[in-house]
Amino acid sequence: MAFRRVVGAALLASALLGVSVEPGSAARDASKDGTGNVPVGGSGLPVPRYVSLKSDHVNVRAGPTKDNDVAWVYTKSGLPVEITAEYENWRRVRDSEGAEGWVYHSLLSGRRTAVVTMKNKEDLASIYDSPDPASAVAAKLQAGVVAQVKRCSKNWCRVIGPGFDGWIEQQRLWGVYADEKVD
Repeated sequence: MAFRRVVGAALLASALLGVSVEPGSAARDASKDGTGNVPVGGSGLPVPRYVSLKSDHVNVRAGPTKDNDVAWVYTKSGLPVEITAEYENWRRVRDSEGAEGWVYHSLLSGRRTAVVTMKNKEDLASIYDSPDPASAVAAKLQAGVVAQVKRCSKNWCRVIGPGFDGWIEQQRLWGVYADEKVD
């Protein structure tokens, strides 16, 4: 949990919310209605969807009011989270580790970011000059690095961050749905 300071147990918060903590795009697939459309929340935006944290101090609560206890605090702005539900001005979010809680909407940004993921945390993800594994390697990133997502199409995403700018296979990112197109 390198990117958040734990104030309460994430699993306890998940148990109190009565929600699953399985990460990934399965939530998006499972939430489609019979027509294949993704449901729209009270905000008029699709649920689930990825967003990022706007501040470097974001309280995550056990429920969708300020009367609920703070379960933990995120301390890294730009971190991607997935909105899994909406209630008035509150958003239930899930992070890349699967922990869920409620965040006030104004602490979230539509700016797309993603976390580099690898099966083995010791492996490095290659960033290429173009969306082609035969192109030159521009950088290698460790699992857990947060990158800004500029574009995604055809299973590749262009990402930028401190000291890197290039293309990565979409499957190496948490914060972008499989086959999602981002402009």
